[in-house]
Amino acid sequence: MIYLELLLGFLKVGLFSFGGAYGAIPLIREVVLSYGWIDEEKLTYMIAVSESTPGPIMVNLATYIGSDQAGVPGALLATAASCLPAFVIILLLMAVLKKCLEKKPVKGALGAMKPCVAGIVIATGLFMVFENIFGSVQTFNINIKNAIVTFFLAAALIGAKKMMKKKYSPIVFIIFAAIAGIAFY
Repeated sequence: MIYLELLLGFLKVGLFSFGGAYGAIPLIREVVLSYGWIDEEKLTYMIAVSESTPGPIMVNLATYIGSDQAGVPGALLATAASCLPAFVIILLLMAVLKKCLEKKPVKGALGAMKPCVAGIVIATGLFMVFENIFGSVQTFNINIKNAIVTFFLAAALIGAKKMMKKKYSPIVFIIFAAIAGIAFY
């Protein structure tokens, strides 16, 4: 039964996610919590870990949750299920899209989706920050440690942008965040 649930859950994630892994986080959250595979706090930690490990967040989360629920076969199944829809859709639509991408309405539609995906990513990030600092709506409780870490990470990000005046490597920021997390936790 768990194999079928992993297959259906991550097929849903893979099929209905648009805009990359950050755009998929709300859908992953919905699926994972609805099946009761892990709780909200563990999911938040796993998103952070998945972001700092090589590979797409969605695939890393699928692999971890599949492994947690059903061992290596579950990890393989969840990973394949999250990737399969995109793989099949790309194969089927590549010939059609090649010609369509040059048409103005298609370019306009795809261009209009970019701000929507950016909004979803920002909303998800803010939701995670506020929930980690203030807790859920039912249990409003300020977590000082999380607030301090968030403040220092935000200050480091803003400071890096102002001091460098050029693009900085996100890898450096991820390493800094990992060190701050280890130091505080």
